This record gives sequence, structure tokens and C-alpha cells, in this order.
Amino acid sequence: MDVPGSCYYTRDHLWVRPAGNEAEIGVTDFYQEELGDVILVDLPDVEDEIEMTSSFGVLKSDKAVVDLTAPVSGEIVEVNADLVDSPELVNEDPYGEGWLLKIEISEPGQMESLMTPGEYESYIADLGGGEE
Repeated sequence: MDVPGSCYYTRDHLWVRPAGNEAEIGVTDFYQEELGDVILVDLPDVEDEIEMTSSFGVLKSDKAVVDLTAPVSGEIVEVNADLVDSPELVNEDPYGEGWLLKIEISEPGQMESLMTPGEYESYIADLGGGEE
């Protein structure tokens, strides 16, 4: 499983890649494998506010429909419009072209509650999915 060192992770298998006061958010490689082929991505609009631990969107795959839970609070500054016509990007490139949205973080201290790459690797290994 790919676990980039530039990201922080949630127990719900989302990654957060901070850049100043903004952050990019997406689905981890582990999670996209678990979900199977993503066939629909439903995301909020630019300028919407999301709150940490609240639902902000839905992924539908050939195996499941899952709510996405916000890893941090903030205002959405960009949504990956490519996912409307190409939801498979979530599977093909989860840390690159398959990113979900970018937010302006409203409470930077919330980042401290996220897992480091090493912690996430241990977490998915405990779930039976990681390779050490």
C-alpha cells in the first residue's frame, strides 16, 4: 500500500496534504482498494464550509456507498471537477489526479489529531491490509 510521507491520515482512510493554510484531501490507496471501482463521486460546492467529523460527500463504488467524513474544518476553495466524468481517477491515482477537494483550514490545531504516515501504516496493518 502506498502511504506518502507528505500526508496526514484519518481512521476513515482519508489523507490530508497541507500546504500553508490550505490542504488537499483525498482517499487513501488502501481505501480505494477496499471500495473497488469508484463509479460516482458526490462532493460539495466551492465556498461551502465543512466541519471536522461531519459528512461532506459520498463515494459510490461497485461494492458500497460511503459517506466521506471531513478530516478538518474549513472552507472549500476547489473541488476536483475531473471526478464528475472520471470517478475512476480515485482508483487510478488516489494521491494525485484522484484528489477530492482543497480547503482553507479554519482550525489548524485539528491537524494534530490526524495520524502520521507511520501511524497510518500501523493502523492499516492492524486491519490486515498493510505491508510492513
